[in-house]
Amino acid sequence: MELMEPYKTPEERRLEFARVRVQKIKRYYVHLFIYALGILVYLLKTYLGAPLNFFPLKFLTGFIMWCWTFFIVVQTLQILFAEKLFDNNWEQRKINEILEKENQSKNRWE
Repeated sequence: MELMEPYKTPEERRLEFARVRVQKIKRYYVHLFIYALGILVYLLKTYLGAPLNFFPLKFLTGFIMWCWTFFIVVQTLQILFAEKLFDNNWEQRKINEILEKENQSKNRWE
């Protein structure tokens, strides 16, 4: 994400944040759809013996599917929890907390 420009209003920042979030969710759904197709092809190939042994599908193995599943889970956790833990309010609270600690330590030594 790009640095916040000082001339943007809070409303413009929220709008930009929402656009970025929608793009992330859109990419996630596309990735999830492709993953579902991959699972379908893997199941057809492995359990039903479908003759899918041409170039890209020849290398679709259990290891590849486990790795792909891991990345889908990580991406899901990022979408669901990362922004809830470290949202804009969190940033502002941390800035205020640090400034307050600096003021307290400054007053203590005066």
